Amino acid sequence: MNVLVVGRGGREHAICKKLSESPQVQTVFCAPGNAGIAQDAEIVEIDEMDFAALSEFAVNQNVALTVVGPENPLSAGIVDYFQEKGLKVYGPDKAAAELEGSKSFAKMMMEKYSIPTARYAAFDNYQEAKAYIEEQGAPIVLKADGLAAGKGVTVALTLEEALSALEEMMVAKKFGEASSKLVIEQYLEGEEFSLMAFVHGENVYPMQAAQDHKRAFDNDEGPNTGGMGAYSPIPHISADVIEQSVQDILLPIARGMAAEGRPFTGIIFAGLMLTKEGPKTIEFNARFGDPETQVVLPRLQSDLLQVFLDVLDGKDPELKWKDDAVLGVVLAADGYPESYEKGHPIKGLENIDPSAVLHAGTFKDEAGLVCANGGRVLLVTGIAPSIHESRQEAYKKIAKIETDHFFYRKDIGSRAIASAQSAN
Repeated sequence: MNVLVVGRGGREHAICKKLSESPQVQTVFCAPGNAGIAQDAEIVEIDEMDFAALSEFAVNQNVALTVVGPENPLSAGIVDYFQEKGLKVYGPDKAAAELEGSKSFAKMMMEKYSIPTARYAAFDNYQEAKAYIEEQGAPIVLKADGLAAGKGVTVALTLEEALSALEEMMVAKKFGEASSKLVIEQYLEGEEFSLMAFVHGENVYPMQAAQDHKRAFDNDEGPNTGGMGAYSPIPHISADVIEQSVQDILLPIARGMAAEGRPFTGIIFAGLMLTKEGPKTIEFNARFGDPETQVVLPRLQSDLLQVFLDVLDGKDPELKWKDDAVLGVVLAADGYPESYEKGHPIKGLENIDPSAVLHAGTFKDEAGLVCANGGRVLLVTGIAPSIHESRQEAYKKIAKIETDHFFYRKDIGSRAIASAQSAN
């Protein structure tokens, strides 16, 4: 079969890599892809928002399945468009994708279907939002209601920080229309983790859990980012907590979406916090997480294409997982997540086995050099029997890259290792 992956980031690179392993796959196409994805798929220079050109390509190339990676085309209705053309596509339709496209819709769903989450209020008026923040005090969390490329969240530890973020979002329109409405939430304390699942209607098939590091710098300092590294499994989150998260959070949201006449087919990503009262929902996304996908999919033993096809056909997929731990460290451009420069060559990449590198924001210049084309540039993985060993492996590899114009966190996986040491 020919398959088409829509997107250009590290998540899509991980999907392409895993699909290319399937004995059923003839060609993996990726639109628009990046310099690294070109090693694992055939690049198609069509923008992910050009639905007409993408669907025409799928027809002409006899594509049996299209898998949509990013949130923007999903929220804009790419799945509806492909289905109208009679094409098989994996992802939620526009109505279901609102689970990610609107934070206030997601919070309403959690409230209505008794899914554990933080207390919240939604505002489209600056003065009312300001009054609410002053009344609640800090710490407090501000979220742009719409899509903001994973950056529309401020965890404000002081009142000053909260009011400054509010002004940036609602007055200065830092995230454009996405922050014209805000969700303001109670600050939750605990251990953060991510759980993704293949979903079809009320059927939920969970993947292995992962832990992401959101802050830009070591010791969880600096601004929130799209994610600076991740690992799977999470030795200090028990199987019972994962199962409770499936039963109390993933299954109810799938059933709730079906009950609302918005049945969900695709990937539901739950960003969770293990609090003293048990797991609570921070957010839902309507697609594979990034960078979690880059550490979860390498652990999948089953044929990913067959999993997608089985889920779409209403069959229970076979999900077998490797025991190995995978840890990934993100290389980011200096200045990320704020302003950063593009175009700098990534030196030293030739010294790393390409199978360990998942490209996020890269392109090849006229001289054939791989250059940075985004804030998060790539992710380097280590795969080994334990988190400790996979971490050593990942850092040994990423150290071969010159860091002029780039940076990476030096402490990815530290919580897992600290908890393992305290357990011993």
